[in-house]
Amino acid sequence: MKSLPIQLNTVEKVKSFVNIISTFDGEFDLGSDRYVVDAKSIMGIFSLDLSNPLRLDIHDNATFERVSKKLEEFIIR
Repeated sequence: MKSLPIQLNTVEKVKSFVNIISTFDGEFDLGSDRYVVDAKSIMGIFSLDLSNPLRLDIHDNATFERVSKKLEEFIIR
């Protein structure tokens, strides 16, 4: 498993993120403090504190590069 720090601080960013991540097979989680939700669940994402950075956990290391390229606009550098 690999992780990326991401920021989803607007409704439009959340919608765009879910549309992109849903095109990939596999499991992806978003975490904020102690809470973890399915990254493909728009309702789950809105239950998190979106004012702070989130942690995207990518469970399939083989897809990490492809996913990180597609999600470049959300990654905190």
